[in-house]
Parts: sequence; structure tokens; C-alpha cells
Amino acid sequence: MKRSWISLAVAAVVLAVVAPAARAQGGPPPGGPPQGGMRGGGRMMEMLLKDITLDDAQKAKLDSIQQKFAKEMPPMTPGERPSDEAMAKRRELMTRQQEEVRTILTAEQQKAYDKNLEEMRARMQRRGPGN
Repeated sequence: MKRSWISLAVAAVVLAVVAPAARAQGGPPPGGPPQGGMRGGGRMMEMLLKDITLDDAQKAKLDSIQQKFAKEMPPMTPGERPSDEAMAKRRELMTRQQEEVRTILTAEQQKAYDKNLEEMRARMQRRGPGN
């Protein structure tokens, strides 16, 4: 169980760090159609925003939220396991980011977002320890 939680936290960190960079490099806008070039963390935001079309103001707010949280993330060294404190900080930041993203959505969009978030969490739990 602890290992799957770590996997979830690492995936969340990748989302927070990679998504803004992927979008800056021509990834799909939030609420837009998925494009083949996105990998890893960018797909997490795609999953959360599945069936949600954002207007231009929402897209700008989403960019701002992602950039803010990416700056707050503790650094991660590839090939090294982050400390428990860094993982706890990453989990806390991802939770806050998800909550903040939810606030820019309409009531109808929030229903879809909540459904997508639950599906994503269920998928990660099904992976089990070690995955």
C-alpha cells in the first residue's frame, strides 16, 4: 500500500512539473483534444479534464495554477528516491492544486472533474503495490 501511495505521489509530481512545460512546447490546451505527443504527467491533467471544455479565461487560470504549483514543488533528482518529507510536500501540493483547479470550473464541469478524479484514483489503487 505504501508503495502504491509513493507511485501516486510521483505521478502527481510529474504532472505538476511536466504539464506546463508540455503545453508550452505545443501540447494540447486544457479542454482541447488529446494529442499524441504528450506523455506521463501531462496525461494526468488530460484525464482530470476529460469531457470538460475550458473557455479561454479558464485556460489562462489553469496555466497560472500549474505554474504556481510547479514552482513550489521540491526538486527531484532522477534515479534517487525523494525523502519522506519531500513526498509529503508533493502530495500536499498536488491536493491543493487539484482543489484550486476545481474552483475555476463551473458546477457542471466540477461534476465531470470529480468523476474523473475518482476514476483516476481508483485506477491507481488497482495497480497495487510495486506498480
